[in-house]
Amino acid sequence: MIEGPRVLPEPASAGSVRVPAALAACDVVALLPRLSETDGSGLGASELVDLLDTLERAKAACAAAQAKVTAAFVDAQAVEAAHWTDRARECLDANDFEGYRAAKDEVRRRDFTPAALNGRGPGDERASTSRGRRTGAHDKAGIAAQVGLARHESPHRGARLATTALALVRDLPHTLDALTTGELNERRAELVARLTSHLTAEDRTAVDAEVVGAHRSDPTDPGLTGIATWGDRQLEGAVRAAADRIDAAGAVARARTAESERRVTIRPIPDTMALVTAVLPVRQAVALYAALTAAASTAQATGDVRSKGQVMADTLVDRVLSGAPGEPGILGDVPVEVQVVITDRALFDGDDTPAQVPGYGPVPAGWVRELLTADLGPPGGDRSGAHGPEWSPRARTWLRRLYTHPASGTLVAMDSKRRLFPPGLRRFLVARDGVCRMPWCDAPIRHADHVTPFAVGGPTTAENGQGLCVRCNQVKEHPGWRARVVHPGPLPMPVPAHPVPAHTVRLTTPTGHQHTSVAPPVLPAHREPTEGSALDLAHLDEPLSPLEQLLTDRLAG
Repeated sequence: MIEGPRVLPEPASAGSVRVPAALAACDVVALLPRLSETDGSGLGASELVDLLDTLERAKAACAAAQAKVTAAFVDAQAVEAAHWTDRARECLDANDFEGYRAAKDEVRRRDFTPAALNGRGPGDERASTSRGRRTGAHDKAGIAAQVGLARHESPHRGARLATTALALVRDLPHTLDALTTGELNERRAELVARLTSHLTAEDRTAVDAEVVGAHRSDPTDPGLTGIATWGDRQLEGAVRAAADRIDAAGAVARARTAESERRVTIRPIPDTMALVTAVLPVRQAVALYAALTAAASTAQATGDVRSKGQVMADTLVDRVLSGAPGEPGILGDVPVEVQVVITDRALFDGDDTPAQVPGYGPVPAGWVRELLTADLGPPGGDRSGAHGPEWSPRARTWLRRLYTHPASGTLVAMDSKRRLFPPGLRRFLVARDGVCRMPWCDAPIRHADHVTPFAVGGPTTAENGQGLCVRCNQVKEHPGWRARVVHPGPLPMPVPAHPVPAHTVRLTTPTGHQHTSVAPPVLPAHREPTEGSALDLAHLDEPLSPLEQLLTDRLAG
């Protein structure tokens, strides 16, 4: 006798016990009419800005609550899945195969496979095996779909939201708390979760404490400080740097693996246009963009009426299509500069403190050492080109001394053998600020700006300078906007006994609201070496390698 699938009774479990909720859906629904009536009527300009700020914090608090509720939902489903697993085992022991199959279906309905937030993990939904496809189908019909529907999102997005929620609740307590208080918004909390998704739970928690926990806003300060003023790029750079330092070996291994994934893709966009995307190693990508920018600047200086973007696009097409396959192509003999900021300990002594490529962010120190080894030539100093194009004498290296404060890691001075002061000062500002200093902007620096305008007596100095993008620099000049230097930053010498604030600018808007911008650390603060660490200097009596000798000679001048 053949029977159809049976519906088994729900097993009694701790996951099915109802407890009073701190806030139920009906409580939130009661607030919606009041919000729908909010349009700012009768409020002044300052009150409107205050309301916008409060609503933004409320959005972040709602996102944190959604993360906690999502994690509780996934965990409750996991408890029920465990009970159904026990029921399936009991049915199997009793030779009840129909009961076993029904119980396993209930397990799969409640199973959740975390999504690969970085696109290259075990939960990657692009798995091509039949088992991977079945798992994806169950996820779409189960936990991910329910989360997605409740959030008015697709199942794929629901899986990522659920994975992020689990990470925040289990491994990123400081990030979750900062989201609850409105210091981070949902996008930046997801950024922290994604950039740490490759780490172990222990390392993930360590990065969370180092980046978010150590830079929380002062609750006694009425203004926003710390991580609450960081933009996406500054937050991403800090998380990547901490993750690369904590998992230094893994960072170098991932950098090598990532280079094998370089590719060019094309995607159509409206109006008979297409988007061509190249995924390249950072060295080639920065050099490529710098060469195109230089070509655009040259063309516009000679009267070319095309925009900068048009010249860059046309130059890219012309140089790629006119070059023969296998030839050097666009990089050729175009002189471009790729800056790398790295500590002397990381360069000479094998320390794992991440380096910085201005405009890109942190890179593994081991990757930089490999890069310099390749560019400076083979052991013995032969730079004649006899060893092939990779040792071509066209690859030239300049070393400039950048001085950072040992406690804060912020840039305080620069020494360059190129004595043209204005270009040198601009390089200093770009290296110190990294991206536009307007809070939350993160756009590339285009203008070296006087905080106190030159027209009213502001000096042309590093203390009175800041890097801004074009738009923010123009906005700052509008009536009602004011900026002043709150702290000039630490001086190179002597090293103070107590921490000194980094270069700080306070911006006042026309409504009277104040925002503070603090120069980020260029490199992580100095860490004292520990026994057995990479900073052990016991081997300094050994002979220098060819790379160390060459770099030492250049630093000595």
